Amino acid sequence: MAGVTDLIEIGQSIWLDNITRDMLDEGTIAGFVADLGVTGLTSNPSIFDKAISGSSAYDADVAALAAEGLSAEEIFFRLAIADLRRAADLFAPVAAATDGVDGWVSLEVSPTLADDTEGTVTAARLLHAEADRPNLFIKIPGTPAGLPAIEEAVFHGVPVNVTLLFSTEQYLAAAEAHLAGLERRRDAGLSLDVASVASLFISRWDVALNEVLPDEMRNTVGVAIGAEAYAAFRRLLASERVADLVAAGAPVQKLLFASTGVKDPAAPDTLYVSSLAAPDTVNTMPDATLLAVADHGSTPSALSGDGIAAAAVLRRAGEAGADLAQLAEKLQRDGAAAFVAAWDAMIASIAAKAAS
Repeated sequence: MAGVTDLIEIGQSIWLDNITRDMLDEGTIAGFVADLGVTGLTSNPSIFDKAISGSSAYDADVAALAAEGLSAEEIFFRLAIADLRRAADLFAPVAAATDGVDGWVSLEVSPTLADDTEGTVTAARLLHAEADRPNLFIKIPGTPAGLPAIEEAVFHGVPVNVTLLFSTEQYLAAAEAHLAGLERRRDAGLSLDVASVASLFISRWDVALNEVLPDEMRNTVGVAIGAEAYAAFRRLLASERVADLVAAGAPVQKLLFASTGVKDPAAPDTLYVSSLAAPDTVNTMPDATLLAVADHGSTPSALSGDGIAAAAVLRRAGEAGADLAQLAEKLQRDGAAAFVAAWDAMIASIAAKAAS
């Protein structure tokens, strides 16, 4: 438990990057909340694909909803919203105790909308209304088409988890979209109480670069990207622009470290947790990573907010031939494509279950 306790004392929120109906029914998530200090939950198309395709727990509901004439996509959102409402209710006491800083769950718009700004805004507003939970984020990708959708969704009062961010530049663009939406609300005389997190993906950097960079740089770039973005987050937090919005009632858009499950079996299984412990941030972890942190996580030191060490690592990676800006764009495109593939597989599985 030392690793978990230390993260909490540093000021980092621990969220679970998983949800299944079995985990809800069997009390697994409730146990993580009670025993491991978990204060939120994230989901994505890949998580729901595994949950629905790999389990019979949803079969009866799929059959009943298909009998009502719902399409496979409509069935999915009914199933996902039902699960996430239960999770949101589970975290509601956390949300109340932290005044909305913690206690959030997340539902993603269809990843097929990643290049459709108007469609994303429409879907975000409809899903937020249908879910009808104050502590539920709608996930919107920080793609070029997603950024104006984020601003528009925030303006309409939709709490947003910005997903598929891979670089400091992409993070800052997402932060700008959130701030612009809040400023439009202020100008319109609306409440500024519209929360957001910006989800920076970590492990995929090292998957892409471990076979390209020198051996001594193995599994170093992901952490450096996280540390660089954290330094940018601290600078933004100290800006007059953010201070004015916070003084007017706006919440801070937290930086969230995502994709923190280690992919390299030779690396410590808690690498992306112990190395990215930072106040005012979130680390959302797969079950295995969460349990590893609780079992043998090393006591982390709080991440420096100056970004100096991170800049040195990233400079060396560039000198070794890595085009980090180009790779960040590729990772975002590839991430969006992977979510579409998981989405298509899940919709096909639901359709097959409905037909049978």
